[in-house]
Amino acid sequence: MKAMISTMSLALSLALAAPAYAQDDAAATAAPAATPTAADADAFIAAVEKDLFDYTVEASQVNWVNATYITDDTDAMAARINAVGTEKSVKYALEAAKYMDVPGLSADTKRKLEILRTGLVLPAPTKPGAATELNTIATDLQSQYGKGRGTLDGKEISGSDIEAEMGNLKHTPAEFAEMWTSWHDNVGAPMKDDYARMVAIANEGAKELGFADTGAMWRSGYDMSPEDFAKTTERLWQEVKPLYMALHTYVRWKLNEKYGDAVQPKTGPIRADLLGNMWAQEWGNIYPLVAPPGSGDLGYDIGDLLKEKGKAPLDMVKAGENFYSSLGFAKLPDTFWKRSQFLKPADREVVCHASAWDVDNKDDIRIKMCIKVNSDDFVTIHHELGHNYYQRAYNKQPFLYLNGANDGFHEAIGDFIALSITPQYLVDIGLLDKAKVPSADKDIGLLLRQAMDKVAFLPFGLLVDRWRWGVFDGSIKPADYNKAWTQLRLQYQGITPPTARPDNAFDPGAKYHIPGNTPYTRYFLARVLQFQFYQAACKQAGWKGPLHRCSFYGNKQVGQNLNAMLEMGASKPWPDALQAFTGSRDMSGKAMMEYFAPLKKWLDEQNKGKPSGW
Repeated sequence: MKAMISTMSLALSLALAAPAYAQDDAAATAAPAATPTAADADAFIAAVEKDLFDYTVEASQVNWVNATYITDDTDAMAARINAVGTEKSVKYALEAAKYMDVPGLSADTKRKLEILRTGLVLPAPTKPGAATELNTIATDLQSQYGKGRGTLDGKEISGSDIEAEMGNLKHTPAEFAEMWTSWHDNVGAPMKDDYARMVAIANEGAKELGFADTGAMWRSGYDMSPEDFAKTTERLWQEVKPLYMALHTYVRWKLNEKYGDAVQPKTGPIRADLLGNMWAQEWGNIYPLVAPPGSGDLGYDIGDLLKEKGKAPLDMVKAGENFYSSLGFAKLPDTFWKRSQFLKPADREVVCHASAWDVDNKDDIRIKMCIKVNSDDFVTIHHELGHNYYQRAYNKQPFLYLNGANDGFHEAIGDFIALSITPQYLVDIGLLDKAKVPSADKDIGLLLRQAMDKVAFLPFGLLVDRWRWGVFDGSIKPADYNKAWTQLRLQYQGITPPTARPDNAFDPGAKYHIPGNTPYTRYFLARVLQFQFYQAACKQAGWKGPLHRCSFYGNKQVGQNLNAMLEMGASKPWPDALQAFTGSRDMSGKAMMEYFAPLKKWLDEQNKGKPSGW
């Protein structure tokens, strides 16, 4: 999935922290008295917000340079500045904990104290040298990933290129297996010992803050208890699981038809490297193999349409901006176009993984991508811009509220906008000829193509953090890191590696968000929330047809209502924000199930008599 770099993720995380005024924090003047008062807490929050606001600007600049110009020097600069940020955020979290039970706290101050206490990603303990060691490891892990290479036909291939080649159906199963295995061996395995050390340090820090472990701390940031949050995610999974199971059964059968029993059996798990994606997290690239006869031929491919029209990467970004403008949002600032990274430079190493940045806490918003002219990147651009428009909408909030209502919200905004990339939208922006709009008999094909990404992702979105929660709480030991990862992939996704995995492998490290220390449940939540947002927008737009054909492109009322939610930032509990736009206070998988209901019915018909599960 993609990433979002916000002021809060900079201030309250390890991998992205900030500048070097370490021993001289402004908030030190507001340290709690022997018996702190509500006024002391207010003064503490005011000092912290000023310090972190100033701090994150320089932090963002340094980390931007490191991500777009990877050298030993920029690695060292980022590690130093991030160590300071970790020390700041841990110190402020510890101080915030001391104020939590002070009588007479305003609701606003109490919320900000809780954000400080629970907002860390990897907290360092206060012992000397711990923050520096933690940041050095984290920076190194991310850079290792950025420099990662696999092989194809024995020749070295970069990370962004190997991702694209995994979706190239011209390759043989042996070539897919080579790319999958070489990437996981070369990128993941060398990280294992450093990762285990990083986990140990972070857990020490989490315990100082009063949490059982780092995973429990992560689950505390959702306006509910860690236990209730775990139950909520499981409830959501159970609501949408029948759809995934039907899709898995159908896709396995089609892969068997393509490759035969020796490569992909009719029963059991699916071979991970055959699904068109390095992590088997989204399966859209193999849609041609599973497309239903007749209705499966949609008549167009967005990437082909872009190329036929001579569109360049910048044109794709302009199209994304145009969608948000059509809803009434102001155009992106000039600095966005001057400072973003749109293309992979030929002369240096960069992190190509797509991300959206808010550099100055105001309007210096940017995206960092290595754009290729294809359908995936067209959708990704709409997604990343969703982060940027969210960041700009809440930029008048106090510093500690410069974030989404919860981290799933931030991921869901761009995704729900991208759901509106319907055939009619492509006509509206001049990419698709109106005569080539697929008729209603193509709906199953359209829905299956969407499901190959949206539905296929669900179990992966859940298991990444399920694995990390086990790592953090000690139920998964370092010796079993890879075994547990493979078992969870089997349990949730029903997939298996193409080659035997050695005990010392570290396949989780071959997924960016593990060395990048980005919590992942947000992406699962986003997959569910985006359909709630989309359903609400379509109702507001007065849409009467099937949900999946709705496009609210150009609807200013939807934009106005959406902005009302976005500008709240993190200032209210997420149910308040959800209610502001959708009318509901509960996250639910029902909108997703409604969207895909025609497909579910069709899949069940196709799967009659075929074994389900693994």
